Amino acid sequence: MNADHRLCPAVILAGGDGTRLGGADKALLRLGAQTLLDIVLAALGPQAARIAISAQGDAARFNQWGLDVLEDGAWAGRGPLAGVLAGLIWAQAQGGAYLITVPVDTPFIPADLATRFAGKSGGRAAVACSAGRVHHLVACWPVACISALQSFLRSGESRVRHFTEGLDMTPVTWDTQPDPFGNINTPDDLAAALQRLGGACHE
Repeated sequence: MNADHRLCPAVILAGGDGTRLGGADKALLRLGAQTLLDIVLAALGPQAARIAISAQGDAARFNQWGLDVLEDGAWAGRGPLAGVLAGLIWAQAQGGAYLITVPVDTPFIPADLATRFAGKSGGRAAVACSAGRVHHLVACWPVACISALQSFLRSGESRVRHFTEGLDMTPVTWDTQPDPFGNINTPDDLAAALQRLGGACHE
């Protein structure tokens, strides 16, 4: 990655259906006074040259944030890799050589995410790790992998781990606690995140 990590565009992945949260639109789910999108934007904004959101449905619901909204297009229904591909194509159009992706349900993104990706990747794809887990969608992707990802999706595959294993991504580990990549999939996760933020949740 370029030494100036701010030149790297980023995409917030918000295409999930939130089934274990009653079908909630995760991007608009509130933790205290802020939405998850607000929180992730605040963490990622200082680390990226420009940010877009990958989401399906009515793009107008994101108008107040002034973000580019990327749809999956022909790959709709193929999971988060479709959003990664849309993001890579968008990043390439911005003149970027790399793209950082972060799921919208991961509100505790560390302030050194981009700099550590830049320092460790050595020009390769990089992926965040913590607490013995690989967070395949908290990652830095070279736009040069667009063709490989298109071929992967055309083959009928859509599993993120299978694609990332083929990229031989550089693992970048955070040992801090609480886990900076804890995500929100269930009501219990939401309650724990709320307690961590020390706020109050309002629907």
